[in-house]
Amino acid sequence: MKSDILLELKKAGDFVSGEKLSSGLGITRSAVWKYINALKEDGCEIISVRNKGYKLIGAPDILNKYEIMNGNTSEVVGKKLILMKSVDSTNEEIKRLALKGEPGGTIVAAENQTAGKGRFGRSWASDGGGLFFSVLLRPDLPPCDIASITLAAGLAVCLAVREYTKTDARIKWPNDVIIGKKKICGILTEMSAQSDCIDHVAVGIGINVNNPCFPDEISEKATSLFIETGKMINRNEFFGVVIKYLDDILKSFFVSLSVDDIKLFKELCATIGREVTVKRTAGDIHGKAVDITASGELIVEDNGKNIIVNSGEVTVQGIY
Repeated sequence: MKSDILLELKKAGDFVSGEKLSSGLGITRSAVWKYINALKEDGCEIISVRNKGYKLIGAPDILNKYEIMNGNTSEVVGKKLILMKSVDSTNEEIKRLALKGEPGGTIVAAENQTAGKGRFGRSWASDGGGLFFSVLLRPDLPPCDIASITLAAGLAVCLAVREYTKTDARIKWPNDVIIGKKKICGILTEMSAQSDCIDHVAVGIGINVNNPCFPDEISEKATSLFIETGKMINRNEFFGVVIKYLDDILKSFFVSLSVDDIKLFKELCATIGREVTVKRTAGDIHGKAVDITASGELIVEDNGKNIIVNSGEVTVQGIY
């Protein structure tokens, strides 16, 4: 209800009477007053004038699901959106919800993660200004058939960034979105499965949105939409665009990316055509990334031989 009142105040742009808020939302005027005070505690600047009502002067950059989903007709991804102030990790929260029977398509987003993580056990900076969320998927597939879910999610984020910011965002195979030579998004996909079926998949996504700067140790590799555009991004609007693309691509995901999706992924992939090093337990591969397979694997040419890479840490020369 607090989010409803904030949305009404934003839409009005002027004073709104307590009576109008009360009747429109089906709550008492004392409840309106209670939620107004709660919004003030969250950092919203609201003035009240007798016989005029309440007026929003300013609001902090906080996520609001009614603004995020405004006009969004998601069929799967985003049908349920859970917003949290703080959590250890949105992927861990998704796993907990999955064990309780939460349906596929549910999204958990948090303003802050105390134990955010990336691939290979690395930590993920989760300070204010970013967008941190995870999607719960329950595909009716064997475990071997979901390798390209990460790629599908990366393509969706890349397209959303390009549409909303008009920047030349690209994909670094398999799980990063970059602008220029710096990373703006990382994706971590975790699966719970038996030998022949999947219970659930958690797709964790972290996007640097309004971050003004980064710690010295990652400043040469990381950037944000704010840094690249010079403008503060409306996280609610942008999040809505990301969800739209995730729904469009992931709702039709069965065994692999569609032919059109693979074609588009290749066009936006900054890895193809570059020299790469793939670190794998069976031994490193050094060569040139030349193509992406129909199921999303990377093809690396090494000494005249094409090697299919479906896992491992990939270092791309000229990026980062």
